Amino acid sequence: MSLPLIGAALDIKDLEVYRNWILDHQRDVELQDFHHPDMLTGDWEDLAARAKTLLAGHTGRLGLHGPFRGFLLHSQDPDIRRIIAKRLDQILDVCMVTGATQVVIHSPFTAWDHHNFLNFLGSFDNVVEDTHKNIGAAVKRAANQGVTLVLENVDDVDPNSRKTLAESFASDAIRVSVDTGHAAYAHGSNGAPPVDYFIRSAGALLDHVHLQDADGYADRHWSIGAGSLPWGAVFKAIADLPTQPRLLLELRNKADIPASMAFLTNAGLAA
Repeated sequence: MSLPLIGAALDIKDLEVYRNWILDHQRDVELQDFHHPDMLTGDWEDLAARAKTLLAGHTGRLGLHGPFRGFLLHSQDPDIRRIIAKRLDQILDVCMVTGATQVVIHSPFTAWDHHNFLNFLGSFDNVVEDTHKNIGAAVKRAANQGVTLVLENVDDVDPNSRKTLAESFASDAIRVSVDTGHAAYAHGSNGAPPVDYFIRSAGALLDHVHLQDADGYADRHWSIGAGSLPWGAVFKAIADLPTQPRLLLELRNKADIPASMAFLTNAGLAA
């Protein structure tokens, strides 16, 4: 069985550095410049054109990190709802120009939610309903564009919550993402299951993974091998999936990509 191929989440300036590494094996890429509000409301077309130039000849899968700053997807504020819809429309515009087929969006679920769902009966259903109101139009547009939105765990304690939310749309245009460091933080600080359980919980709905190492206390984005994550268990869970998600290094220091790849290849986990 062939080893899974690792890609990277990069700003376009980093894409210039790692272009040959990406193109040599047609690795998946996630561009992260376009999640910033000032980028989406400004002149992003030139940066998108630069990305297309750098990715000429790229046949791997291309995605974008979507907007998240300043809102949660289940906001009930009508003004914030308009902002959410506008930002998702903007990132889908960027997808049209760049050819990206995936957008990462942040889960609406928080640790406070998890501990209070049975304290306020019906509140889980309210999160689902409010999220539908805020991103339902974007899910439909994404489906028409051939783009998939993936819900990334951030403060999630229950790994099944995002899966339930994604399934509630009854659309192939919304699926699930796992960030390994976020899952480790939730496990170490909020009593969530371990990281590999997040992978297994997502199952066939898992379309995207952010790979970062951490210590279970904070969102470190360390080089792979620098923290305490059980990488053998994580990649065993990935190998047992019925489909192959995009596997993307999301490191705070992009200079750590070679060391992370050396760790994974030396351990026989990935290529």
